[in-house]
Amino acid sequence: MAQEGWTRLTEHVHTLALPGWQANMGLVVGRRAALLVDTGAGPRQAARLLAGVRELTALPLVAVNTHAHFDHVFGNAYLADPGTAGVVEIWGHERAAAALREHGEDQRGAVAGPEPDFAARRGAHAAILPPTRTVAQAPHALDLGGVTATLLPVGRGHTDGDLMVGAEGVLFAGDLVEEGADPAFEDAFPRDWVAALEEILALTRRYPVVVPGHGAVVGADHVRSQREAMALAVDGRAAPYGPEQSRHLASRLS
Repeated sequence: MAQEGWTRLTEHVHTLALPGWQANMGLVVGRRAALLVDTGAGPRQAARLLAGVRELTALPLVAVNTHAHFDHVFGNAYLADPGTAGVVEIWGHERAAAALREHGEDQRGAVAGPEPDFAARRGAHAAILPPTRTVAQAPHALDLGGVTATLLPVGRGHTDGDLMVGAEGVLFAGDLVEEGADPAFEDAFPRDWVAALEEILALTRRYPVVVPGHGAVVGADHVRSQREAMALAVDGRAAPYGPEQSRHLASRLS
């Protein structure tokens, strides 16, 4: 265990779960720059995250959003401020960027507990900042200096703009993979999600360590189990989830 709760997965790849929703953040450190995977639920979480990052590296930062849900993106504005980290490049799927522009305000109230100023639109970092650089279908490699992080766009799955990050045998899967809780189907595309899990399972040959959006680090067996359970649920052959997510699943299938 490294500083500020970071877990070192490889020589250059680390992960950390932020308090509250226990969303997993990632850090890939090269010689010239470091890549931050997701930015937290608002300025307070982003400040905590940045303090942890600076315990590990003083390098310039690039960021990526795995999808457009509040607990993964609302720290963007804080980190983009030249007075904090000055992150210029925040990568994301083009549909995640569109979702934040069009519907980001709908999520603001969800962070009222841990991020009251952000929820109330108060303070210097209260803007909802979409990704500033986007990908659509093709993978995109980021050379961090001796370490390459590959952005792997998925599109529809947990949301309509999911994006994964692979580096040094580690795959940051965002909320496409969940551990310790049911998958969240509120704005999901369940049939596409099953296909995405098939893709992730194939990718585990290259990236055997999978960091889910929430929960403990997993591997191929967990991804396979999640895929099988979801396929059965989507086909109506099993009901592996609790009442809330079962309702959301049924709604999204209809």
